[in-house]
Amino acid sequence: MPKNNISIIRATGDAFSIGFKLGQASAAHFRDRTCRSEQFRALDARWRGSDYLNNLEFAARATYPRLVREIEGIAAGAGQDFETIFLWNCRGDLRLPEHVSPVTKAIAANGCTTLLIPAERDAPAIIAHNEDGTAELLGACIWIEVEPDEGPAWSSFIYPGMLAGHTFGLNEAGIVHTVNNISPQDLQPGVPRQIICRAILDAKSLDESVEILRRKDRASGFHHNLGEAKTGRLASIEAPASGCAVRQVTSARAHANHLAFEEFGGLEQTIHLSSRKRQEASDRMIAEGALARGAEAVLFDETTPIFCDNQGDEVGQTLATAVFELFTDRVEWHVHTTPGERDALSGTMHVV
Repeated sequence: MPKNNISIIRATGDAFSIGFKLGQASAAHFRDRTCRSEQFRALDARWRGSDYLNNLEFAARATYPRLVREIEGIAAGAGQDFETIFLWNCRGDLRLPEHVSPVTKAIAANGCTTLLIPAERDAPAIIAHNEDGTAELLGACIWIEVEPDEGPAWSSFIYPGMLAGHTFGLNEAGIVHTVNNISPQDLQPGVPRQIICRAILDAKSLDESVEILRRKDRASGFHHNLGEAKTGRLASIEAPASGCAVRQVTSARAHANHLAFEEFGGLEQTIHLSSRKRQEASDRMIAEGALARGAEAVLFDETTPIFCDNQGDEVGQTLATAVFELFTDRVEWHVHTTPGERDALSGTMHVV
């Protein structure tokens, strides 16, 4: 069995039932890996029982109670108390204590690389994405396919104990969504970013997705890549807590995990060397015509590296590479676990 096996699970029903199935599937990995990590232990010691965490929960319940119910299901399925799972889903909304190691800080800032390629002639629009995390997540992640009682069917790549939506996924409305981490210093009490990402999987259009990201009560944020199969539209959106900038994508572009739009030029952020290198290398390879050989020609680059194999300056690890082709009536998708193990998962989501 490959070291990066991705489990596939299917879930139906209400929010709690969906969360419970996800919690069951990730219980062992969450208990044995996540709970023992320095990042979890530091956040737990600093924020458990705090007014700040309570404010995040209040905001989440007030705006998206059904998605909080999903977190309750994850907790029950994983055999954990609600606060443990909710806190972990707020990890990007909570500041790490100063005493944690530089390695843990780098892990928390880990990010991804995404390519957005508009449709040309008879070729579909494409969103392709490297999901980067830590090596301990190899073999621990899940692909879930969901038919909920409420909202469109959706599928997503998920970390143990986490809500869906913060990595890469799609739904039967033809919305494709991939996410890159960012690390600006503008955290504030509000709706946790994991909740925002999960809400996008319920969106029925690109415009609805953008409106979710334009909320002014977000606790923190991500960079989001969105596509709509019916129209072929692509959008690159930087959405820290303090603002939201939207770019309609009309030519091929890349985005690594830091803010790059001029709207946020004055916003303090952490940019690791790997993120700068991946952005520069992706831009250069696109300009040189590498996409003629497919999105993988860029995302599988191991010289920069863009495909990260637990090397370089930040303990980076590419956990999966996803390629979504957006046709007007369907989305065809492929997930590669490594350059040598392609199409570990694949499928077609028909648009309704």
